[in-house]
Amino acid sequence: MAGLINNLLILLLVFQNSCLGFRNPLSVFKRYKDTTRSLSSECLGNNRPVISLGLTDFALDIRMPGVTPKQSDTYLCMSLHLPVDEEAYVVDFRPQASMDTVHHMLLFGCNVPSSTENYWDCDEGTCTDKSNILYAWARNAPPTRLPKGVGFKVGGETGSKYFVLQVHYGDVSAFRDKHKDCSGVTLHLTHQRQPLIAGMYLMMSVNTVIPPGEKVVDADIACHYQKYPMHLFAYRVHTHRLGKVVSGYRVRNGQWTLIGRQSPQLPQAFYPVEHPVDISFGDTLAARCLFTGEGRTMETHIGGTASDEMCNFYIMYYMEAKHAVSYMTCTQNINPDMFRNIPQEANIPIPVKSDMIMMTHGHHHEETKKTDDSFSLKQPKREEEEVLDQDFHIEEAVDWPGVNLKLGQVSGLALDPKNNLVIFHRGDHLWDGNSFDSSFVYQQRGLGPIEQNTILVIDPSNADILDSTGKNLFYLPHGLSIDKDGNYWVTDVALHQVFKLGVHDNEPLLILGRSLQPGSDKNHFCQPTDVAVDPVTGNIYVSDGYCNSRIVVFSPNGMFIMQWGEETSVGKAKPGQFRIPHSLTLVPEFGQLCVADRENGRIQCFRSETGEFTREIKHKLFGRELFAVSYIPGGLLFAVNGMPYPGDIVQGFVMNFSTGEIIDTFIPVRKSFEMPHDVVASEDKTVYIGDVYAKTVWKFTSTEKAETVIEARLKNKPVSTESQKKWEKHHIVEQASPGISFVLITTLLIIPIVVLLAIAVFIRWRKTRVYGADADHKLESSSGRILGRLQGKGSGGLNLGNFFASHKSYSRKGFDRLSTEGSDQEKDEDDGTDSEEEYSAPPPPPVSSSS
Repeated sequence: MAGLINNLLILLLVFQNSCLGFRNPLSVFKRYKDTTRSLSSECLGNNRPVISLGLTDFALDIRMPGVTPKQSDTYLCMSLHLPVDEEAYVVDFRPQASMDTVHHMLLFGCNVPSSTENYWDCDEGTCTDKSNILYAWARNAPPTRLPKGVGFKVGGETGSKYFVLQVHYGDVSAFRDKHKDCSGVTLHLTHQRQPLIAGMYLMMSVNTVIPPGEKVVDADIACHYQKYPMHLFAYRVHTHRLGKVVSGYRVRNGQWTLIGRQSPQLPQAFYPVEHPVDISFGDTLAARCLFTGEGRTMETHIGGTASDEMCNFYIMYYMEAKHAVSYMTCTQNINPDMFRNIPQEANIPIPVKSDMIMMTHGHHHEETKKTDDSFSLKQPKREEEEVLDQDFHIEEAVDWPGVNLKLGQVSGLALDPKNNLVIFHRGDHLWDGNSFDSSFVYQQRGLGPIEQNTILVIDPSNADILDSTGKNLFYLPHGLSIDKDGNYWVTDVALHQVFKLGVHDNEPLLILGRSLQPGSDKNHFCQPTDVAVDPVTGNIYVSDGYCNSRIVVFSPNGMFIMQWGEETSVGKAKPGQFRIPHSLTLVPEFGQLCVADRENGRIQCFRSETGEFTREIKHKLFGRELFAVSYIPGGLLFAVNGMPYPGDIVQGFVMNFSTGEIIDTFIPVRKSFEMPHDVVASEDKTVYIGDVYAKTVWKFTSTEKAETVIEARLKNKPVSTESQKKWEKHHIVEQASPGISFVLITTLLIIPIVVLLAIAVFIRWRKTRVYGADADHKLESSSGRILGRLQGKGSGGLNLGNFFASHKSYSRKGFDRLSTEGSDQEKDEDDGTDSEEEYSAPPPPPVSSSS
C-alpha cells in the first residue's frame, strides 16, 4: 500500500512539473512586467501595463511615461510590445486622458516602431513598417466598447506585435506647473477567437483650402468600395476650430444612407451607428466636412497645428474573419458632381454650447483669444493629418524579372484597365543625330516602319508577355496613354502624329496630324511627345512637343478645341511657357492637367477645361531636366528626372500633390538609370520606369506592400523563404513557454488529472477484490491527504494556486486568478458598473452580402 501511495505522489510531482513547464500564457505577464519601462514617480500608480482578467482575458495599460512637452503642438510617441505571442483580440478601449492637457490621441498597431526609446518625437515617425489606426480620441470622449463577437486582431502570425501611442499636446500652457503627463489608453484583450474582425476606415481630405472670411466651405471625400462586405457599427468625426459639422454616407444606386453626423466641437468619441449600415462591392462611401473661414485673415490649409485644419471621418467596421481587412483609407473625391444630391442635413451646422467651444481641442478659455492665423507649408507632418507622408518609401522589386526583357528604346509606359503594364518601345530603330534635319523632317524613311511589335502587354507579377501589337505602324514611338475603355493612344515623333488604337485592331481608330509633315497649326504637330484622355469628357490633350511649345486640346472625335502655351523667353521661365512639354498626367478629381516641362526642370499644372495656370512644382533635386510625371488618385504625384548634368542625381520622386513637397526619392538596385524616359504608377503605389538608353523597365513597390523587399535591401541580399521559416521556428523554440496555446495548456492540465483518477479507480477496484469492503476506508484516508492539498481550504473547488503555493520557492503570481472558488467576488477596481458616459455598441446583425 505504501508503494502505491508513493507512486501517486511521484505522479503528482510529474504533473506539477509539467504544469510549471507549460505555463499558462498569462504567466508571461510577470516576466513582461519585470522588464517594463520605468515611469515617473508621478505615474507610479500606472506601472502595471498588464493586468490579468482571468484565464483568457487581460488588460493592457498604454501610457506616456511621465512627459512634459516643451512647446505647443508637440507630438510624442511611445510603444508597447504585445506581451503574448499568440493571437489576441482588442474588445474595449478606455481613454486615460483629459482635454485640459491632450489635444488628441491615436493608437496604432504595427510590427516595427520608429524608435526603441521610452518615448520619442513623432516627427521621427510612428512605425517603420505599415501601421494601422486602431483607436482615436479627443475632447474628453467616453470609452468605446465593441459589439459582442467583434475584436481588433493583434499578435499571432499576421497581427501587429506592437502598439504605438501618439499624443498631441496642443497648448503647452497646461504644463506651466511642470507636471509630468501619463495620458494613454487601457485596452481589454481576449484570447478567445472572435468570429468578426474589426477594422478602421479613414476618410480624409488632404487638399482643402479655407479662404479667410468665407462663410461656408465644403470639403468632400468619396471613394468606390471594391472589397468584401463590411458592417459599420461606430463612427468618429475630427476637425479643428473651423469645423461645424461632419457627415458620412453610403451611396447605393443613387440613394444616400446616413452613417453618422456630428459636430466636431463635441467630444470626439466613436459614436454608435444608429441604424446598422452594410457596405457592399460597388457602393460609394462619401463624407462632407462643413467649415467656415470667418474670423481668419489668411487661408487655412490642412495641417497638424492648431491653426491648421483637418477633415477626418473615421468608421469602425467588422468583416467576416476570412475576408477581414484591418485598415482602409479614402483621400480622394471620385465624383464631385454627386455631392449636388447630398442630403441637406450635411449643410446644416449642429449647435454647440458656448462653454464647449471655449474648450475646443484642449485650449483653455484665456488661450482662445490668441491669434491662430499663422500658417506654413513647412509644418511637420503628422500621422493623422497626412497619411501620404507616413514612413513612405519606394524600393525596387528586386525579384521582378521584367528588368531582363529584350526591348528597344523604351519611350512610353501605361497601365491598362486590368492593371497590366503596357510598354511602348522602338524595336530596332534608334533616335540619334541623323534622324531629323534642321526643319524636323524625318530622314530615315528608307528604313521603313518598325517590323517588331512595338506595344507589349506585360503581366505585372511575373513579366510574362500577355499580348503584343503595333508591328509595321511606327517609325519613332514616343508617348503612350490608355483611356478608360482600354484603347491605346500613342505619339510618333517621326510621323508627327497621334494615333488611337483598339487593343486588337490592326488599323488606327483615329489619327491626328499629317504623316511626316511637321507644323504648328490646328492640323499639324511637330514631334508630339505625349497624349492624355479625360475619363469624363473624353477630350484629348496632346503635348506638342520638341519643336512646338504648346498643349493642344481636341474633342473625342478629333475636332480642335483650343491650345495654350508658348516658347520660353530669355531668363526665368514664366507660367505657361514650355521648353519641351514632355509628359502629361490628368488629375481628374481636381480638374487639372499637369505637364513635365522637361528642359525647364519643373511641373506645371493647368485647369483642364480652360488651360488656366494653377501651380508650378519645382525642386533643386529635380536638377536641370524633368522627363515624366504620373498621378494616382489619393494625392500622390510621381516623377523622374533625366540624363544627369554634373551634380545632378537621376532618380524617381514621390510628391504630395496638394503641397508639392517631396515625400520620397528612389533609384534602382539592379542596373542604373541612364535616361529614364517615362513613369507610371498604380493606385497601390506600384511604380514602373522605362529608360531609353538602358532599354529597360524597372518595377518599384512601396514598403506598405513589400516589407520583405526592404529587409532584403537592408541585408543587401534577397530574402530566403526557407531561412525565414527557420528563423521563425527558432524564435518559437526560444519562446515556447509563453507561446503555448490556451487549448494545449488546458489539455496538458487535464490529462494528468484524468490519469490520476483512473489509477485511483483502478486501485480501488483492486483493493475491493483483494481486501473487500474494508478497503474503502483505507483508500480514502491515503488519497484524501493528497487531494486535500489540491482542494485547499474550501471544499467546493480545485485551487491550483494554493496547491502550487505550498511548494517552496514557487510564486503565486500568474496563477492567482485560476482558483475556481471565490472568483466571482474577486474583481479589479475597474470591474464595476460601466460609466453612464460609456456607450455599448449594438450587437451585429446577421452577416449578409447585401442589404
